Amino acid sequence: MTKVAIIESKLSRTDWADRFDSAFEFDRYALCSDARKKKILKADVDIEINLDDYTWVVLVGSEALKYYTSVNSITEYSGRCVEDKFLPVINPAMLSFKPEAKPLWEESKKNIKEFISGDLIVAQITEEQALGIDTEEEAREFLQAALDHPNKFIALDSETTGLYPRDGYMIGFSLSYKKDMGAYILTDVITPDIEEIMQKIFDTKIVVFHNAKFDLAFFEYHFNFKFPRFEDTMLLHYCLEEQPGTHGLKQLAMKYTPYGDYEKPMHDWIDGYRKSKGILKGDFTWDSIPFEVMKTYAAMDAVVTLLVFEKLYPAVKKNPKLWSVYENILIPGCRFLTDIQDHGVPFDRDRLEKGRDLMQSEIDEAVNELYEFEAVEDFEAYHLKQFNPNSTVQLRQLLFDYVGLKPTGKKTGTGADSTDAEVLKQLAEQHEIPKHILNIRQKSKIKNTYLDKILPQLDRDDRLRTGFNLHGTTSGRLSSSGKMNMQQIPRDNPIVKGCIRAKEGNKIVAMDLTTAEVYVAAVLAKDENLMNIFREGGNFHSNIAKLVFSLPCEADEVAEHYATERQAAKAVTFGIMYGAGPAKISQQVTGDSGSYFSKQQAQEVIDDYFRQFHRLKKWIDTSSKFIMDNGFIYSALGRKRRLPNVNSDNAGIQGHEVRSGMNFLVQSVASDINLLGAIDAHDELKGKPAKIFALVHDSILAEVEESYVDEYCEILKRNVQKDRGFSIPGCPVGCDFDVHDDYSLGKFEAKYDI
Repeated sequence: MTKVAIIESKLSRTDWADRFDSAFEFDRYALCSDARKKKILKADVDIEINLDDYTWVVLVGSEALKYYTSVNSITEYSGRCVEDKFLPVINPAMLSFKPEAKPLWEESKKNIKEFISGDLIVAQITEEQALGIDTEEEAREFLQAALDHPNKFIALDSETTGLYPRDGYMIGFSLSYKKDMGAYILTDVITPDIEEIMQKIFDTKIVVFHNAKFDLAFFEYHFNFKFPRFEDTMLLHYCLEEQPGTHGLKQLAMKYTPYGDYEKPMHDWIDGYRKSKGILKGDFTWDSIPFEVMKTYAAMDAVVTLLVFEKLYPAVKKNPKLWSVYENILIPGCRFLTDIQDHGVPFDRDRLEKGRDLMQSEIDEAVNELYEFEAVEDFEAYHLKQFNPNSTVQLRQLLFDYVGLKPTGKKTGTGADSTDAEVLKQLAEQHEIPKHILNIRQKSKIKNTYLDKILPQLDRDDRLRTGFNLHGTTSGRLSSSGKMNMQQIPRDNPIVKGCIRAKEGNKIVAMDLTTAEVYVAAVLAKDENLMNIFREGGNFHSNIAKLVFSLPCEADEVAEHYATERQAAKAVTFGIMYGAGPAKISQQVTGDSGSYFSKQQAQEVIDDYFRQFHRLKKWIDTSSKFIMDNGFIYSALGRKRRLPNVNSDNAGIQGHEVRSGMNFLVQSVASDINLLGAIDAHDELKGKPAKIFALVHDSILAEVEESYVDEYCEILKRNVQKDRGFSIPGCPVGCDFDVHDDYSLGKFEAKYDI
């Protein structure tokens, strides 16, 4: 007889029979009998239950999950089977304030009912379906069978000792050519004739990867394999669900295959091994895993990749818009990013060392200036120790007890008064000490996050090979991760940019799109008045201001004579599409112009603006209504942005969701124009003395031989300005070029007199 228990952290008013459609009978328990407890600690657990009495145990919420299992992500494991009998599920009470979780709840509920009824099981892995191959003969036989098999798709995965090809090597690879069967093959057995068979497979089959960019880099760098055609399950899933953090193979295996968290036994082995040897997580490498432990789970990587592909590929292909994004943007983008990552970001090692010393000197100087304040002296005299600006406890005491500043009301997770950057900026309006603390923190972050970390990670050619991702944002913009986040290089301080420097005889060429998002909005809205502003040329914001305010001067005189009006027009232009109201516009103009600009004035500007650009207003209203009615929107290039929180009862959440959708409409197209231009230019530049090495926001960065700069700029401009169906006739999107020895464009040298 099947017996079920439901365990909550505390007994709630939830009618679980109703929630699970009375599909099964159950006994109900709580970890803690004291309903007044806000957070359940181990000491608070007083549940009395014999788990052996139950076939299945439903764990509601993260506290119950963490108490009974070795996993801790409730969203990742909701509706999955953990350790044979546990069925975690998110608390449906959260749906009232987080409606985007409703699909997860519905899927979890369905799975739990099917596990309990026996309609859903976790498949057992057999030795026949997950092979381990460590001899040349076995490898040759298996690979020949893969080559001869009629299935045109094969799944391929690599096991490596590092995240970048130059930092490690490939231990082995997994391949699956038919359903529910795969093999893990040691690279030690790869001989020239086996390489030949493998290349034939890659030439004649379509290779399916999960995170192709990673595997392509290793297979190409270490073995020089070529992959004429490939697919990527990570990017397929990104088309169907754009939220970051949801695309891991383990997550997709649990969602789309019967094998659940098949890797958990191997990770349990790793955890035990690390503890027994005293090895830190960051120091562990996969070559420590014995072949007998590795083979099953490595082979299953390829097996589940093929199974996931069979689910996702037709789902994307049946939607023409998503398929176009996948085939025309993401797959070419994957190839492109693999190449630019391999080229690497060029750094000047000497400058890095010099910059590190300079930044430390600036930090020391700022700290010494801080110690001169009377309040700091009083603090040290009372506590008999030197004030530590990195201590939040000491900083809180200094600001609120000794300086006498009033806390802003913002609290930390522990309930203490916050001293984060936002708070310090507010307090800096009252006293100089918060300004000094902010300065110290900013400079320390630059040194610790960039200058100190970049140097030891440079390859022998003084290049830094970091990561760029197609799947890291909901907007479609590239993200960056790995050795350095290229999207977060400090803007206000030129020191890091100044260390990105071309090799002798070359130049750094930076191309920026100009007012690209407004340009896209004008095209999408079919607003002739706004498009005419672009056709007129000259200073864009001055032209806008002259038109909106009917200013009695030439456009090139606006900045001099009507600075506030120009600033107001600029604020509205950049803010209005994203839902900025009069309060926001008032704040922005007041801050930028230095003179008070009231909400009434802001509202008048908004009204005047939309009178001039009424088609833009109509497009904003129509698009916003579509988002509200449907909970999603497609970009002009086919990307889908899901916005389920428009169904929230909270007007603030609802409004934020609509603004996010409007932001997506223009930002994604502008980003894709830039990416597609870079891809096409990269293809045209092969074999030429110019290498694109990064895309940073709306910029494309390249290292170019000095004699080739002009030709490179023409090639890039032509490809970025290609008419992809979103251009103003006779007026392509603007491209600005900067050329210098370094990415700071000489600001590093100017600031530090080097």
